[in-house]
Amino acid sequence: MRAKIAVLLALAASLLALNVRAQALGPEELVKKVTADVLEAVKSDKDLLADRKRALALAEQKVLPHVDFREAAQLAVGKVWWKATPAQQERIVTEFRGLLIRIYSNAIDTYRGQTMQVMPVRMAAGATETTVRNRYLKPGAPPVPVEYAMKKTPEGWKIYDISVEGVSLVLTYRSEFEQITRTSGIDGLIKRLAEKNA
Repeated sequence: MRAKIAVLLALAASLLALNVRAQALGPEELVKKVTADVLEAVKSDKDLLADRKRALALAEQKVLPHVDFREAAQLAVGKVWWKATPAQQERIVTEFRGLLIRIYSNAIDTYRGQTMQVMPVRMAAGATETTVRNRYLKPGAPPVPVEYAMKKTPEGWKIYDISVEGVSLVLTYRSEFEQITRTSGIDGLIKRLAEKNA
């Protein structure tokens, strides 16, 4: 019994150490680590695109722990967010998370054969928001600029929006969401998101 408890305590200590390390990473280091992990997984797994479950698992494991879905959903929904009840807000976050997971897992294979260059982050001391800029490089193709909007949270730095070539992933949904809430209300938006995820 004591041996089992010792193993469990050791496991808990290792998980805590991993979590503390992730929290200690600055925004630039976090983007480098996450992107390098995804690029390595894509490079080593030739069948990733064909296996949707593996692509989803990769997104869940490597990327999603570092995304602030509440902030992303709030940004996408706009002013209507503040009219939603706490229960409606939670449903929106859950459904928007599902939507972003699908988008990211579908896009994972586009990283095959690419390398990544993270630009140095210039950030004031004590800043709680920043943008990390990087470029995806592929032989024979122009560099693709990608920006990660990030916010410091109690769990460490989190990504809340990604812009590719100047187009915000989160804000591309705002006009659509505003139109839905104008005609069908907040519950209509939740229903539409759930339908997209079904």
